[in-house]
Amino acid sequence: MVRKDYHVAMLTYEVDGPVAWATLDRANKLNAMTRAFWGELTATLSQAEDDPTVRVLVFRGAGRCFSVGGDIGGFGELVDSADRRAYVREALDALRAVDRFSKPTIAAVHGHALGGGCELTMVCDIVVADETARFGTPEAQVGLVPGLGVVRGMAHVNLHWMKYMVFTGEQLDAHEAKLAGLVNLVAPEGEHLAMAAGLAAKVAKRAPLALAVGKEILNRHAEEGYGYAIEAVSFLQGTADVQEGVSSFRERREPQFGGR
Repeated sequence: MVRKDYHVAMLTYEVDGPVAWATLDRANKLNAMTRAFWGELTATLSQAEDDPTVRVLVFRGAGRCFSVGGDIGGFGELVDSADRRAYVREALDALRAVDRFSKPTIAAVHGHALGGGCELTMVCDIVVADETARFGTPEAQVGLVPGLGVVRGMAHVNLHWMKYMVFTGEQLDAHEAKLAGLVNLVAPEGEHLAMAAGLAAKVAKRAPLALAVGKEILNRHAEEGYGYAIEAVSFLQGTADVQEGVSSFRERREPQFGGR
C-alpha cells in the first residue's frame, strides 16, 4: 500500500512498502531548485531516516526531467556576502545530508539533471537513467563552479571527465554518463522508474545494518573539501562575472565575462 505523507513546496514524499519515493515536484519550472528546497530535502531525509519501515529512498523528477538545478532567478535575491554564504551552506549541507543518510539511495533520472540536479545524483548511492537523461554542470556559464561537484564528483569520475564537465558545461547523455562513472544502469526511455523500483526492492531485502555500515565506510572520504567549496562558491557569487552571467541568462544572450 502506498502511503503519501506530505506535499510541500517542491518535494512530494510517499512510502510504498520498504521503498520511499521523494519526487522533485515543480514540473512547470523543470524542477528548478528554490532556496526552500534544501530545507525540504533535509526534512525528507529525517522522515525517511526515522521510519523503520523504509529501507531504500528513491529520488525522481516530475514532468519532463529530473531537475535543471538551482533556480537562477533566486540568485538576485541574495542580499550580501553573509546571505550568499548562508545560501551555499544550506545547499551543500543538504547534499551532504544525503551522503550521511544511513539507508541506500537511488536516483531515477530522465531528461535533464543539471547543476544541483546533477549534484544530487552524485550523492545518491546508485543512479539509474533512461536514454533521455542528460547530465551536466553548467555553472561556469553564469560565472560559478559546481560546489558539490568539485568536491564529490571526483569520487565517481576521473580528473579529465570532471574538468571537461566543469570547464565546458557540456552535457553528457546517459551512455556517456555511464562511461564517465556518473550512472550505474541505463534503461530504455521511460523505463527508469521500473528499473529503479526493481533495484530498490532487491536492496531492501538485504541486511539494513550491513548496508549502513558499508555505506559509511565507502563514504569515508566524502567530507573532504566541503568547507572550501562553501567559501569558494560564496566568493564567486559576489563577483561581477556572476552578475553578468545571471543577467545574460535572463536576457537570453551570450555573457561577456571580464574576470572580476
